[in-house]
Amino acid sequence: MTASVHPIRPRGRGSETTPSLNALLALAGPELASVNKVILDRMQSPVSLIPELAGHLIAGGGKRLRPMLTLACARLLDYAGTRHHKLAACVEFIHTATLLHDDVVDGSDLRRGRATANTVWGNPASVLVGDFLFSRSFELMVEDGSLRVLKILSHASAVIAEGEVAQLTAQRNVETTEDRYLEIISAKTAVLFSAACQIAAVVAERDASVEAALDAYGRNLGIAFQLVDDAIDYVSDAVTMGKDCGDDFRDGKVTLPVILAYARGGADERTFWRDAMQGRRSSDADLAHALELMRASRAIEDTLARARHYGTRAIDALARFPDSSARAALTETVEFAIARAY
Repeated sequence: MTASVHPIRPRGRGSETTPSLNALLALAGPELASVNKVILDRMQSPVSLIPELAGHLIAGGGKRLRPMLTLACARLLDYAGTRHHKLAACVEFIHTATLLHDDVVDGSDLRRGRATANTVWGNPASVLVGDFLFSRSFELMVEDGSLRVLKILSHASAVIAEGEVAQLTAQRNVETTEDRYLEIISAKTAVLFSAACQIAAVVAERDASVEAALDAYGRNLGIAFQLVDDAIDYVSDAVTMGKDCGDDFRDGKVTLPVILAYARGGADERTFWRDAMQGRRSSDADLAHALELMRASRAIEDTLARARHYGTRAIDALARFPDSSARAALTETVEFAIARAY
């Protein structure tokens, strides 16, 4: 008998019921040590700059959320082998490579509260080490020996790149639609969440319906996660987020809060958003005005409401699986992704 699924509702910080990743960490922690060993071994190179730069980001306080999802989904399916350890490391290498490339494209100075690799070592080194990590990820895929795994992860890598290019073409374009924005974040963020979960079904030798359920869980979690990220860029700070509040605003990133505020604004408001996204209104006072417009249009609230919708869909995808510690941890992971904003 499976438990009933309820819509996600915001829970305030400091509450005893505030979700966390503790259950996921407890579930995946013992196996995560094996994954971390693979990561450490495979990022080594006789070219000393490679492990030095890669280690700066990999050891920089990341949650290892995506590889933990692989481990937790394998546990959900009662998989008792170890193939998924290398594949979880592969997922983390893909993620880390995209972060290195993203920071170069965005010109970011902070990542998780630390100086970005491109700030410390320069753009060329960051791009090339990102390429090295992508190559390592493909070595791990091939070593696994499953064409299905190779198809899932290689496809995810290609879609992520497409998503990043699509985001670049949409940058500073306030006419970007909500549907287009969702396509972009589905590609650049959600597809790796999906792949991280889906490969667990492959190694556990489960059927296509199980693959589809884990794909849906990961994809909807990834969309919810990115929606929350885009909302809290406007309402958080460098200590909480590891980057400066309003970075997306100053970079001209047209995320859903901007799309909603622009669509709901009058002529003056739309002129402001066009100027802001084109870089003509980027001062602290302009950011403060942007926040006022978002509050008036409920853009942040409705972005988070959409995040809760996708979070609920992620939890619904788990309904086919029996109650277990793994299912509970995966459910709380969704709730944690949403609760970050409150």
